[in-house]
Amino acid sequence: MFYVYLLECQQGKSWYIGYTSDLKRRINDHKNGHGCRTTSMKRNWKLIYYEAYIIKNDAIGREKFLKSGSGRRYLHKQLKFYLNKS
Repeated sequence: MFYVYLLECQQGKSWYIGYTSDLKRRINDHKNGHGCRTTSMKRNWKLIYYEAYIIKNDAIGREKFLKSGSGRRYLHKQLKFYLNKS
């Protein structure tokens, strides 16, 4: 399986979108500062959304879409209750 995931930094509420074949390992990498440059500069990442795919190219395509303006609007719509929590 391949996963597209969305992390939220708990300090600044910034987002990181990525894909991986091992979701648990990748999330731990990000939390421990061993992820990409973007996530290693901040700590305290929380997984707030993910999708699973059988085919790697489907996951890569979905990641690219979610990083676009339309994709971010889609995520805001999907996560509207999470984003509006007190």
